[in-house]
Amino acid sequence: MLMTLTTTMTPATDLGYLLFKHPDKAQAFSVSSGTAHVFYPRADEDECTAALLLDVDPIALVRGRKNDAFTLGQYVNDRPYAAGSLLAVALSSVFKTAMNGRCDPRPELVERAIPLHVRIPAAPCSGGPALAERLFAPLGWRVDARAVPLDPEFPDWGDSRYLDLRIDSELRLADALRHLYVLLPVMDGAKHYWVAEDEIEKLLRAGDGWLATHPERELISQRYLAHRRSLVRTAMAQLAELDGAEAEALDNALAEPTLTEPLAAVRRRAVVEALHRVRAHRVLDLGCGGGALLRDLLADPTFTEIVGCDVSAAALDAAERRLNLDRLSDRVRDRIELRQSSVTYTDPALAGYDAAVLMEVVEHVDPSRLPALEQAVFGTAKPRHVIVTTPNVEYNVLYPTLPEGKFRHPDHRFEWTRAQFQDWADGVAARRGYTVRYVPVGSLDETHGSPTQLALFSRKEA
Repeated sequence: MLMTLTTTMTPATDLGYLLFKHPDKAQAFSVSSGTAHVFYPRADEDECTAALLLDVDPIALVRGRKNDAFTLGQYVNDRPYAAGSLLAVALSSVFKTAMNGRCDPRPELVERAIPLHVRIPAAPCSGGPALAERLFAPLGWRVDARAVPLDPEFPDWGDSRYLDLRIDSELRLADALRHLYVLLPVMDGAKHYWVAEDEIEKLLRAGDGWLATHPERELISQRYLAHRRSLVRTAMAQLAELDGAEAEALDNALAEPTLTEPLAAVRRRAVVEALHRVRAHRVLDLGCGGGALLRDLLADPTFTEIVGCDVSAAALDAAERRLNLDRLSDRVRDRIELRQSSVTYTDPALAGYDAAVLMEVVEHVDPSRLPALEQAVFGTAKPRHVIVTTPNVEYNVLYPTLPEGKFRHPDHRFEWTRAQFQDWADGVAARRGYTVRYVPVGSLDETHGSPTQLALFSRKEA
């Protein structure tokens, strides 16, 4: 089975550093199912392609196995040829360093989003091209999935269950490999090995940062965990904890009509760009939830002091796990602090920062408590800048799966129109000595605006 990974980054041969595999060498690695070969059909400054070829030993796969209900099925199957769970396991073994986001010779490459084209000529998919689209498109991939005919000479026989899969995107290589590691066996709907409880940890680790907000997260969990109900329930409970803890994971059940990547990612990027615009270095993330924004801030050395605050201890525990705080170097660990605190209670320890972020937080506060939030943030903490994002309720009509009159998330106390948000923000700015300007976030509709609205407050100098 074969998978190729191509980039046109400049220089393209930097892909060799990211994969930790030299473009001038053809290498072979022993894996549980046979031998994995890595080689580069093309490697120059304009374009670089890495190929992973898995040569499966079908006898080794079944050696020692017992109680198979269909003995001949151990030997007569598509496992040696179809890119499912065997290829996913080989990928995680051969490209483990890249998948973990490590590149010691060139660490600056790890966080760089690069153009990527992945092709898998024979990918089993129980659900056809439509399922491949549902799985990869919400993660920002452009999907070209073509069903392979059973026999080209007899078109009347119809299509097989295999796809010639081509996907393109611009993202971090580590994220791309994690997507493939999880979604290849999900497309197949089967695994070649016994699925036990440790698979939950593998799923959550590889799905960190994207699975909790994926619109097909339940289907992904079911198929990845081989439909074992107890495991699926545990995985979904942990994903729900992350989803409930993260203020940014509000549109998890909604397919953004026109964005090519999840709205949560677009929103985080808009916040980081706003922080750069005001030259903030010491930042508060108020209502940090499971730490998605904290991870982006920590990856950017511009932010020298980061404090994540949340009222939920479970959310802070989730953030600590997501950030791998126990594995960070002392230098990086010293830049961040997690603190249990509520946005509606004054905390003098939070005073004096360059900026505070309330990303998808205000709509979770009862309207009667908004004056308390205003006092705590703009009166007591009083940072030089405050960034607030919140859903634009006018945009909700563009979500085909959202019933009329329903909020995007069951914990929302309200959702504002653009006029209502600006009325509130203008009032806060006038009362607290700030100026405010507004930035649309996400795809802009001529009538309904953008899905997320952002207000950037800046304190007036005395």
